[in-house]
Amino acid sequence: MVTIANPIYDVVFKYLMEDKRVAGIILSSLLKQKVVELEFRKNEYSNISRNEMSIFRIDFGATIEDETGERKMVLIELQKTWVPTETLRFRQYLGAQYASRENLLKDEGSNALPLITIYLLGHRIGILEEPVLYVKRHVYDYQDRLVTKGIPDKFIDSLTHDSIIVQIPLLKGRVSNRLEIILSIFDQSQVSDDNAQLLHFDESGYESDSEMEQILFRLAAAAADADIRHSMNVEEEYFGIIEEKDTELQRQNQLLAEQGAQIKEQGALITALIKEMLESGKTHEEISVMIGKSIEDIITISHS
Repeated sequence: MVTIANPIYDVVFKYLMEDKRVAGIILSSLLKQKVVELEFRKNEYSNISRNEMSIFRIDFGATIEDETGERKMVLIELQKTWVPTETLRFRQYLGAQYASRENLLKDEGSNALPLITIYLLGHRIGILEEPVLYVKRHVYDYQDRLVTKGIPDKFIDSLTHDSIIVQIPLLKGRVSNRLEIILSIFDQSQVSDDNAQLLHFDESGYESDSEMEQILFRLAAAAADADIRHSMNVEEEYFGIIEEKDTELQRQNQLLAEQGAQIKEQGALITALIKEMLESGKTHEEISVMIGKSIEDIITISHS
């Protein structure tokens, strides 16, 4: 068994992906295409305070090669979160990427780099049961017929994008294909019983797998780094505060919902009482005195 740092933590994930060889292995597996060249790009939101954002992002400029040997440049936007996060935050960052002039193709300058978004989620979405989802765009005509002639097109590629979504909780024990083997480093079922910052990984099954050996070596080095361990402690404190706030917010929302239901029930009872008193012959003035509401309110309620 080898002890590795848990890459669900931002600081560990950043350390892991800063190694271009390792980043290339992980991205190639996700894209199902070989990453030939890779460069880190400026992250527009790297300095946003963490009490406002719970998403960690890395941007890459990459040259990828398909099975035919054709190469193309793409922008890869990788976002990771280990807590349920509003989709609006993902969309805000995506909008900033489209607006950035740094994402224009260097050779033409008129079309933006094709964008591929990858979301590593520390939580499930809906009732989807697949650990990895590929969301791909298609082009149709007015009669909803698939358009293939002229596709792919640089103009269309610059305005739309494909996405890959990984639901980390569903990776548990799954190693049925190459991608799941690579992503098994995120399998939280292997977390140490006494320390969530560490995973105990059985490396015996990867002795002939040079790519997995590189990844595990990088994560083992992270586990032995004092600065990284300190940063993980800070992350735990931060997300502990977030969880407490979320719990309190849920409690307050529940109380408001209960109060709203009580008010609605009381309103229904008052409405029924007023109508019953009117049917018995009481005047609006008499009812106003008896229940402490204005005559205008009595009239409004009686007509509701």
